[in-house]
Amino acid sequence: MAVPDLFDRIASFEALHAAALRAARAKRGKPGVAAFLANLETEVLRLERQLHAGRYCPGRYTKIEIRDPKHRIVSAAPFRDRVVHHAFCAVCEPIFERGFIHDSYANRVGKGTHRAVARYEKFRDRFRHVLRCDIFRYFPAIDHEILKRDLRRRIACDRTLELADRIIDGANRQEPVYQLFPGDDLLTPLERRRGLPIGNLTSQFFSNLYLDCMDHFVKEVLRAKGYVRYVDDFALFHDNRERLEEWRGRLVRFLEGRRLRLHPRKTSVQATAVPVEFLGFVLFPGGRRRLPEENVRRFRNRLRGLRDRWRHGTVSKDEVRRRIQSWIAHAEHADTWRLRHAIFRGGWFVLSRGV
Repeated sequence: MAVPDLFDRIASFEALHAAALRAARAKRGKPGVAAFLANLETEVLRLERQLHAGRYCPGRYTKIEIRDPKHRIVSAAPFRDRVVHHAFCAVCEPIFERGFIHDSYANRVGKGTHRAVARYEKFRDRFRHVLRCDIFRYFPAIDHEILKRDLRRRIACDRTLELADRIIDGANRQEPVYQLFPGDDLLTPLERRRGLPIGNLTSQFFSNLYLDCMDHFVKEVLRAKGYVRYVDDFALFHDNRERLEEWRGRLVRFLEGRRLRLHPRKTSVQATAVPVEFLGFVLFPGGRRRLPEENVRRFRNRLRGLRDRWRHGTVSKDEVRRRIQSWIAHAEHADTWRLRHAIFRGGWFVLSRGV
């Protein structure tokens, strides 16, 4: 059943004020955030008036190119737009959350990477084979028309849908993904708007919603008893290798209806007895985990960069502590005691200015 009358809960002063405080967490020192907070009530009132008058328009994104560990473009929306995103998701996401399956783990309260890894290990120890899948260029390939249709299945509030359309249509152009599907002509990929910016709260929500129907297809049509998904990285488990190959073919056909393709190099059927990399860990039968060598190399490089910035006084003690403790919190979920001891022997930095 579609839910009506949501807009006032999104666009009220109280909702936008609370959204601004959430969006500003751990970012108060950034210029755009600080400027908004310096005139918080005025800025929130302006947003409220624009939303109710139908004059709200998303601003321009700032693109940040990342090359390590792989090339991708992260898009940062202006802070005022991030406030709207937080207010929108706070009201709309719970409506869809109730319909999401248990084993979808990305960007959901009580889920996350480490729970997904533990669930993967549980199924690995139960089944003999796994079908590992990845969507080819997932965020750039998300089709706007299909996403809007998905939103309209549960939301009937016209003003809320209009706001959602503005957020989706306001996305900056992503890297081109030229793919033809059954029924397309040569111009179809050029005529359809695609792509969501990586880095938006709304993009995280929309990415879960876009593959929710696949989750239900896997659980209710394929009847897979072992299944884990984290964004576009997912795995199906079974004792029969031929059954998994059949499921792969059916998934290919299902995803064509969503205008998506499986990644040809990252989709395969494997024996669960073989060590595998999943969500930033190398998983071994028997429960042993380690970090990929690439992850350790990147952190050592990052640590050297933090040391150089600390020496030049361009990074604070709290920022250093936050970044290092974030990596440690992740590394502690693997067998890394010796590694951490080796990296941090003698302290974080060997400097005259201790941290």
